[in-house]
Amino acid sequence: MTAPEAPVEAPGAPERSSPSKVSRTTSRVARTKRRWLRIALVGLLAVVSIPFVFPTWWMATSSLKPMSEILRRVPTLWPENPSIAAYGEVFRLQPFAQQYWNSLYIAALVTVGTILIASMAGYAFARIPFPGANVLFVFVLVGLLVPSEVTIVPLFRLVNSLGLINTHWPLIVIPIFGAPCVLSIFIMRQFFLGLPGELEEAGRMDGLGRWGIFWRIAFPLARPAVAAVAIFTFLKSWNLYLEPIVYLSSKDMFTLPQALTQYVDAYGGPMWNVQLAATTLTVLPVLAVFLVAQRQFVQGLAHTGLKG
Repeated sequence: MTAPEAPVEAPGAPERSSPSKVSRTTSRVARTKRRWLRIALVGLLAVVSIPFVFPTWWMATSSLKPMSEILRRVPTLWPENPSIAAYGEVFRLQPFAQQYWNSLYIAALVTVGTILIASMAGYAFARIPFPGANVLFVFVLVGLLVPSEVTIVPLFRLVNSLGLINTHWPLIVIPIFGAPCVLSIFIMRQFFLGLPGELEEAGRMDGLGRWGIFWRIAFPLARPAVAAVAIFTFLKSWNLYLEPIVYLSSKDMFTLPQALTQYVDAYGGPMWNVQLAATTLTVLPVLAVFLVAQRQFVQGLAHTGLKG
C-alpha cells in the first residue's frame, strides 16, 4: 500500500505561513507597540514634570551666581562663572550649622515621638473596643479643623507661664501631643483596621498580651503606614515657621525656616544668592528622607483607605 502523495502547489502560489511564525510576528509587533507607548509616556511625564523640577533647578543654579546675574532682565539657565562663594557667606553671616542642627534634631525627635504616640492611639481606636470609641475618635479628628493660628496665643501664654520661651521644648512637645499628631493617628488607625483578626488570635494563643500583640505583630506589619507618618511629620516639623517665630528669639536657637529670612543686606533687601544657597542646603534632608522611604510612603497612603 503506497503513501498518499503530498499536494503539489501551483507555480506562483503564495507561501503559507506557519502558526508559530504568525505568533512570533504578532508578539514582535506587540513588543514594538509597548516600547513606543512607554517612550511616549516617559516623554509626557518629562514635559509634565518641568513646572515642578524647574524651580529646584533655578534655586540650585542661582546659588552659584552673583547678584548681578540673578537680577538680569534676561535670565540664564546656567551660571556664566559658577562660584560657591555664597555658600561660604551662609555660614559666615549666621550660626547656620547650629541652626541646621536645631532643625534636624527637633524634626527627628518629633518624628519618633509622633510615630510612637500615633501608632499606639491608632491601634487602640482600631483594635481595642471600649465605650465611646467612635465619639472620642471624631472628637480627636476635630483637631484637623482647627488652624494653628487660632491656638498660638493661648499656647504662647501657657509656654510663657512655664518659663519655656526661647527653648525648643514647645517645638517638640506640642506637635507630638497636640493637634499636629491627629493626621498621623488617622493614618495608623486606618491601617490597623485592615489587619486580619486571625493575627491577634494567633498571638493570644502564643501567650501574648495586648501590648505584646501590638509591639510584636501589629507594629512591625505597619511599616508602610509608619513611613507615611514619618515623611509627613518630618516635613511638617522641618518646614515649621510660625511657631519658631513665636517661641524663639535668639539666633542660636533659630530653626532653618526662621534663619532663611535673616539673610538681608544693610538696607533690609534680600541677598538672593545667599538665601538660595541656604535654601539648597535646607532641602537636602527632605530629599534624602523621601528617596529612602518613597515606596513605603506610597504603600502607606494606599492602605489607609482600605477600611473605614
